[in-house]
Amino acid sequence: MKNSDWLMAMQSNKSMDRFINIVLLLLVTLVIQTVYAVYVRPSAAAWLVEQQILVNADPTYSPPRSVLVIISEPEPQASITVSVWALLLGALRAAGIKRTRNLLEGDLLQLQPGSCILPDDTRDHLRRFEQLPKVMRESMVPRVLQSALKRFGATRNIQDAATTVHHICEIESTRLESELSMIRFAVWSIPAIGFVGTVRGLGKALESAQFVLNSTNPGALTSGLGLSFNSTFTALTLCILVMYVYNELQLAHDRLVLDTEQYAEDELISRLRTDVEQASAMAVR
Repeated sequence: MKNSDWLMAMQSNKSMDRFINIVLLLLVTLVIQTVYAVYVRPSAAAWLVEQQILVNADPTYSPPRSVLVIISEPEPQASITVSVWALLLGALRAAGIKRTRNLLEGDLLQLQPGSCILPDDTRDHLRRFEQLPKVMRESMVPRVLQSALKRFGATRNIQDAATTVHHICEIESTRLESELSMIRFAVWSIPAIGFVGTVRGLGKALESAQFVLNSTNPGALTSGLGLSFNSTFTALTLCILVMYVYNELQLAHDRLVLDTEQYAEDELISRLRTDVEQASAMAVR
């Protein structure tokens, strides 16, 4: 594959990933909005009415905390939406890592035990890579091996091929890190959404304060404060979960890059032979 074709393929993949991310966010938003409209908000309203009846009947009654009431406001809903979206993106990335790891367990070069690769043999091996399915061909492991084979065939130098493996693995590490950008955005945006709910709740409470002073019903003030604390609590809790998933994906990416480089060293670089080395080996025999 030429460099221009490779760049066009990468740009096409980026456009497709962006489209999938947007569609997935819209689907998650639609599903969660439906759940809220059908179940969460009606159930939270019914719970508040029920608890108010119990308080009116027994002034010493202390209502318990309700998860539905905590998440019923728009800001907790937005935090949940972004969190579910980020977790689904993380699941897709984890599936991609697993597919790439499966390649490390296979024999992509299909070499016989004890065989070696000469510079003139690289074309045959590159042709074999080109016959792989597109999804497999665009994975990190085949790209690293192809780049090393091309370099070895062009320079006939084993050290150049080993250096190419290291450089390509560094590039792949950067690319994998960039693919986590949407999850990083979610990690940043979830606390920001919670902070928006905190500010809105405090503003609502302050607006109601002047009326509460002349009233025996502090419900307007407490509802604003409840929105403020519930938004912060929901956002921070979800942020911890998404941050954990993000760190696990980073760790999986780092291990994948290191294992790929080691795989290339063991399965390819160690089997490369120059014409001089091959002649020397034959002379010894």
